[in-house]
Amino acid sequence: MQDTDTTALEAAAFRRLRQHLMVERPEVQNIDLMTLAGFCRNCLADWYREAATERGIEMGRDEARTIVYGMPYPEFKARHQAEATPEQLAAFDASRRSP
Repeated sequence: MQDTDTTALEAAAFRRLRQHLMVERPEVQNIDLMTLAGFCRNCLADWYREAATERGIEMGRDEARTIVYGMPYPEFKARHQAEATPEQLAAFDASRRSP
């Protein structure tokens, strides 16, 4: 496989992951993603921004989050994210202590 094919496939997989998290499953809480998978939507935005920086493209955190969330982060948060429960916070804390 050529590098351009690999890049195209990786980009398509990223778009599909974004679609899944933002459109098909927006109710999934970031805290639960962090607990179970070790990353969340904000991590994706940070990685996107880091990739831009590596390529000499200036991008702020808010801009990267808007790209990943498909809307400004505060708007997505107000629509779909709830305050973390004590149980979610405890599970997150425990997951960070696990090997």
